[in-house]
Amino acid sequence: MAEVRLQKAMADAGVASRRASEKLILEGHVKVNGRVVKELGTKVSNDDAIEVDGSLLERESKVYFLFYKPRGVISAAKDDKGRKVVTDYFKDIARRVYPIGRLDYDTSGIILVTNDGQLANLLMHPRYKVNKTYVAKVEGLVQNDDLKHLRKGVKMKDGHFSARAKAQIISSDRAKNSSIVSLTIHEGRNHQVKNMFEAIGHPVKKLKRESYDFLTLDGLVSGQFRELSRDEVKMLYEHARQNAKRK
Repeated sequence: MAEVRLQKAMADAGVASRRASEKLILEGHVKVNGRVVKELGTKVSNDDAIEVDGSLLERESKVYFLFYKPRGVISAAKDDKGRKVVTDYFKDIARRVYPIGRLDYDTSGIILVTNDGQLANLLMHPRYKVNKTYVAKVEGLVQNDDLKHLRKGVKMKDGHFSARAKAQIISSDRAKNSSIVSLTIHEGRNHQVKNMFEAIGHPVKKLKRESYDFLTLDGLVSGQFRELSRDEVKMLYEHARQNAKRK
């Protein structure tokens, strides 16, 4: 029976990221076959019983979904304020799943949902530079000079400079003094896209994430999801690792 490191088994089961799982192990929250284990090198197989704070880990098969998140939904598995969350749409799925990364409450579009902690870690880590394309409706008429700033990287209010982005104007409406702009980035800082547009003087009025790497919303309407194919999952792994090598 193949063995893997304990923290990887925990991450794969959706307990937490691998790094967070390591912390749980070091702090004594984890038992293997009834014994507290604090060594990060510990290896386990599918025959071993793993407990985290007294709860037995279920070694589930992996599932992967592409979800079209509506506006007004929290990108989380639960919310202490009782607001609607992404996993509310997956109650009929016989797995404990969670969203990879996040989209703002008022942002719609693609978000991936899974119980594969390894893939979640790959896609969320900035090292792997996964491209995401957003379409934003912004205030004002965006000019070519604005696009140049976005493409070079802009200084945001927290002092951080954004990485280079791909940007193009889709349309402009002089009567409504607004523009629709496509922006492709690989960063995922909090309110990243909104802060970038604010930095060039064009606050976001409406935002949608239309693609995630090679994945799009084709065939889905808001609130729907579909399962990813094996080939799509394989490509996500391959692209993330290829991007890391090009760093």
